[in-house]
Formats: sequence, C-alpha cells, structure tokens
Amino acid sequence: MMPNDHNPIILDLFADVMPTTPGEVKQIGEQAFVLRGFALPWLDRLLPALETVLHAAPFRHMVTPGGFTMSVALSSCGALGWTTDRSGYRYTAHDPQTGLPWPAMPAVFRELAQAAARQAHFENFEPDACLINRYVAGARMSLHQDKNERSLIAPIVSMSLGLPAMFQFGGFERSDKSQRIPLFHGDIVVWGGVDRMRYHGVLPLKPGQHPRLGAQRINLTFRCAG
Repeated sequence: MMPNDHNPIILDLFADVMPTTPGEVKQIGEQAFVLRGFALPWLDRLLPALETVLHAAPFRHMVTPGGFTMSVALSSCGALGWTTDRSGYRYTAHDPQTGLPWPAMPAVFRELAQAAARQAHFENFEPDACLINRYVAGARMSLHQDKNERSLIAPIVSMSLGLPAMFQFGGFERSDKSQRIPLFHGDIVVWGGVDRMRYHGVLPLKPGQHPRLGAQRINLTFRCAG
C-alpha cells in the first residue's frame, strides 16, 4: 500500500468534480456536515486496526428480508454489530457467521468518531457499534433510514476510505429530492438531531484504483445502537 493519502484519486471518476481541501466543513443540513479529509491524519493508526478487525470478522454479503443479496459486503465491530437475513434487520452481540462476539471497537476508531462528532457540534457521542461496508465497482446502497438504533437523535458518523463515491442525502420521505455529494478518501459525514432520520444512500461505485486501498471503497459508520 502506498503511504501518501494526499495523492489525487483518479479524478475522471467524477468528471468535473475535484477533491476539496482537507479541513473544509460543508453544511448539508441544519445538523448535518461533511468534514473534508478529517480522517487523513488518523490513517496510520486506523488502517492497521481495521485490518485486525477484518481478520476476526471478514466481510460477507448478507441477505435482506426480501431475499436479495446485498451488493455491499459488510462486517462490524463494537458491542453490537448490524446484520440482516430473511427474518429482518437487527443488531446482535455476536457475529452470526462465527457465533463469537463481534471484535471490540479499536480505541482509534472511537477516538476518531468522537472527534468528528464534536467537530459537528455533537458532544458526548458514545458509539457502541461500527458498521464496516466494502463497495467494489457497481455496488450501491439504496436510499434508506437508519432506524434500528436506540437513539434516533444521536449522530451517525460515516467515514469514507478508498475510491470516491456519490453520497445521496435526502429528506424525510423516500420520494424527497436528494442532494448528491461527492465523498473522497478521508471525508467524514456527520448527521444527527433534527436531520437524523433523513434518507441517504450511495450511487453505484464507479471502477477505479485508489493508490492506497486499491479497487474498493470502505465505509465505517459509527452509531449508538444499543
């Protein structure tokens, strides 16, 4: 893996869209923000911890209650992990693939999520679940609400690594018009409070090669689940 996380990411994936300056904060709702490049200074600690988590709980493609296999591969860490099968969506204390507890959330994960939450004006964020999603070319996440969590006010903290993606941030009905927001390596989106129940998703990932993470996008999403 190449060590320079500030290298441009194959820009023709987004035609006329350029990565923005790390440190920029873009407000996308009353209590929703994009923190550009916020995770970049943390990556030398974050990526080895991520590898350890994925060794214990490898990515897998889960099946929705409707019987569809998700295009995005998933894993989790923390006290609770998110899972889906024909019986429904839910959080569990154990990885259904191994029967073991989900890997503990690494300290660097928690520290980064809390720092991002504070930057977005959410104090005292205590995530107990981190969902880890892997996108390859063509993988997508349809518009949805995160509504299986204990708190529907506490923020969602969502970090992007690897290839760029087009994030959709909508309204409170699926049919509401969505903003399309390009996300790049190291960007973090935080939304909560009055914006917590907005629909959101990710358009199909375009093929490409990131200089450090290869032909994939990895998304870490921190939540107060239990």
